[in-house]
Formats: sequence, C-alpha cells, structure tokens
Amino acid sequence: MTILVEKPEVVAKVEDQNETSDLVLDGGFVVSKDVAGNDGCVKPEALVSNNEFITPEINAFGQTFREYNAESERQKGVEEFYRLNHIHQTYDFVKKMREEYRKLNRVEMSIWECCELLNEVVDDSDPDLDEPQIEHLLQTAEAIRKDYPDEDWLHLTALIHDLGKVLLLPSFGGLPQWAVVGDTHPVGCPFDGSIVHHKYFKDNPDYNNAKYNSSKYGIYAHGIGLENVLMSWGHDDYMYLVAKENGTTLPQAGLFIIRYHSFYPLHKCGVYKHLMNKEDEDNLKWLKIFNKYDLYSKSKVRLDVEKVKPYYLSLIEKYFPAKLKW
Repeated sequence: MTILVEKPEVVAKVEDQNETSDLVLDGGFVVSKDVAGNDGCVKPEALVSNNEFITPEINAFGQTFREYNAESERQKGVEEFYRLNHIHQTYDFVKKMREEYRKLNRVEMSIWECCELLNEVVDDSDPDLDEPQIEHLLQTAEAIRKDYPDEDWLHLTALIHDLGKVLLLPSFGGLPQWAVVGDTHPVGCPFDGSIVHHKYFKDNPDYNNAKYNSSKYGIYAHGIGLENVLMSWGHDDYMYLVAKENGTTLPQAGLFIIRYHSFYPLHKCGVYKHLMNKEDEDNLKWLKIFNKYDLYSKSKVRLDVEKVKPYYLSLIEKYFPAKLKW
C-alpha cells in the first residue's frame, strides 16, 4: 500500500529577537535557540513553526558541522575512511553487494530490536559525533516530531534512517566502515568534484573507464530517475531494501529519505539533478527538510529512551510488520 503525502510547505516567520529560551524535546534533549550562520543552515525567515529546531553553530567537538579539513585525530580517521571508500566503491562492487544483501537471509527481528543493536555501532565517517548511533536516531526523530507533529511517518523515518549501519556487525557480514557509512554518490558515471575528499577517486578503477566517463550521464540518461541509478553501497541502500522488501506502508517520500539521506552531493550541492525525474524532485523537498534535523541535532546530550519508546513502538506497529527479514 502506498501512502501519499502532501508536498511540504515552508511558512515564513520573523524570529523574535528577544526570545532566548531553549527547545526541550520529549526525551529530554535540549537545543540552543541561537541561530547558526554556517553554510547549509536554514535561515530564520524560512522556518516552519513557533518552536522550530534551530541549527547550532558548532558540533560536539567545538567545530563547524561537516568540517572535513580541521586538524584533529578524528578528522584524520575520517579522511582515511573516505580514501578507502573512494578507492573501493566501484560499479561492480555495488552490483555485487546489492545482489547479496537483497536476499535478506541473515537475521529476523523487529525494528526496535535493530535500534538497540545500534548501541554497538559508532560511525567512523562522521566528523560531528562519536556517540552510539541509537542516540542520533532518537535525537533526529524527536527534533522532527517537535516541528512536524502531524507527520508521524516522518518521525519514524527519522528513527530508522540509519538502521542499515548494522551491516558493520558480524551477524550482518561485518562489512568494513567504507562499505557501510559515509556520504553516498552514484556509480556508473563521473565522480563529481563536490564529493568529499574527491582526490582519492583517482585510484578507483572506474575513474578512467571511458564507459562511465564519456559524458556526465555515464551509462544513464537524462531524467532516468534515481530509482534506476546505482548508488555507492552502504547503510542507506540496505535499509531501503529492508523496508521495501518487508512491505512497509511508509510513503514514497519516507523511502526516498532513507535511500538518499547520505547523498550530500545532491541535496547539499545540487549536483546530479540531471538524473532525477519529477517524482525525485517532489521527494527531494522532504529530504531537504529531513537533512536539517539529521545533521544538526547531533549532540552529547543523552535522551530518556524509555520515555519516548512507547510512542515509537506504536509507529513501528503502524507502518511495519512485527518481524522483518534482514
């Protein structure tokens, strides 16, 4: 069953210059109301509610978000991650991974059981946070829930968007970090210069393959639709396959968010739009809304998981079967 959702509307609002209160979410997550000025933040005149989540200026390490060049031990690890990712993510590798993991023959469990598994996962590609992933899922979901109280499918999408990171665990194949996390990009066409640490693609076997680089379309065609484009393999595409193959009733916008939330070259830099169709353009509006919360809600502040758990269990029951094949 497909659920249709209306296109998001952005309501213009002038921020009260005297307002200094913090935003307190249901799980106990407090967000500063200071307006961020770094690139990619939503400006106050484009916000959507009276208690909107406003992007902070700095991440948990005291740096601007998605800062890939700042000198730190974590940044060195992040760059090494992208070096390996860009060398090994080839068209043939992606095809092999999709064929293997779409079998969904590894584990049978519920959505919440998978959420709890993420307590064992830390994302080496993330320059903004090194906390267990379940914290990030709930921070994102609670921030969206505050601003979009009537879009329960969006709350659940936020909760589950990173569940594919269980691919790092032994029971799911124990894939290396470069094959699970990080920004994603299309394969089978040129690697755009906006991709983080683009310089490392020179050692990718596809980099000089004329079949993939004869034009900006590679093996694809104008307006072919992202559904028909292979993306670098990782947790996005895997969770999309899990949700779709298990018969979720999430709307197409939710599935689009899950599948492309790490596709920063598209939703941050605006490249690869020549491969999109009309449905992609409509869904991209929701993805851009989601991205604000996915990126800027990351914090060292701990949530009261047990307090919010009943609400998310009710959404899981609404949109998913009790047990899923993974």
